[in-house]
Amino acid sequence: MSLRNRIIHLHRCRGITRRSIKRMLAIDPTLSTIYNLTSSQISHQFFIPLQHARSLHQDLHNRTLQKDIKRDIDSYTILTVVDELYPIVLKTIKDSPLVLYTRGDVSLLQNTPALSVIGTRSPSRNALNKMKLILPKLIEENWVIVSGMAMGIDSYAHQFALGNNGKTIAVLGGGFHHIYPKQNVTLFDQLSNKGLVLSEYPPSQPPARFHFPERNRIISGLSFGTLVIEAKEKSGTLITVDQALDQGREVYAIPDSPTIPESIGCNRMIQDGAKLVIRPDDILEDWNMAKEIWINKS
Repeated sequence: MSLRNRIIHLHRCRGITRRSIKRMLAIDPTLSTIYNLTSSQISHQFFIPLQHARSLHQDLHNRTLQKDIKRDIDSYTILTVVDELYPIVLKTIKDSPLVLYTRGDVSLLQNTPALSVIGTRSPSRNALNKMKLILPKLIEENWVIVSGMAMGIDSYAHQFALGNNGKTIAVLGGGFHHIYPKQNVTLFDQLSNKGLVLSEYPPSQPPARFHFPERNRIISGLSFGTLVIEAKEKSGTLITVDQALDQGREVYAIPDSPTIPESIGCNRMIQDGAKLVIRPDDILEDWNMAKEIWINKS
């Protein structure tokens, strides 16, 4: 078994976290010894509670799980942190994903620049007009639009990119066999054929509430900056914004009237230091100044 396949296997096991796997890689860069250890030895050598080590040991030697993993390796392009095609920009973020399951054009992960476009699941009637104001020029200049394939702004962003022959990446909060929301199955198929869909969750894993804030670090991590089209005052969108700030990414917001609930979150962000965007050049100017440093980093 290769190192990358061992990482995929460990990533699917119970009793272990990404942090644990990274610790294992530091102790044993080949990940070969763990398959020959007892539960007690795993617990002692890798500082894992014994109960968790027992679950891990069972899964390491579970033939059914091994067959499931082989099937997924044959069915999807899977990137691990040790693969050449794994995006370098993700290696620099806190808690970088170890495994990415993908469908579509994996070369988009090497495309620069990328912009995450996010916002409320219940946008105003004017949201599409805001996107039409900012995104066409960026798409024309080969920017990749990254979002989370949720209802509302996320779906608009992907559809807008596809409709304008642009490039787009969707980062999911569950496996490919459990598309959420169900209304986006058609969009998922379109993105698989004309863009890229990725998830750090195995294909058979259904979405869970905590997956969505967790996947947001990947959305912002892949991007030069994050553009918020609309957001209510208390919005899950702000989690992605916090991730972007923590990662040292640019944060942009489109302002609107304070009488519109969907704009209050954006207006607050601008008050707190996000860059106000009213034209595509507001983003392009930042990119032109940072381009050389960013390209060297990626």
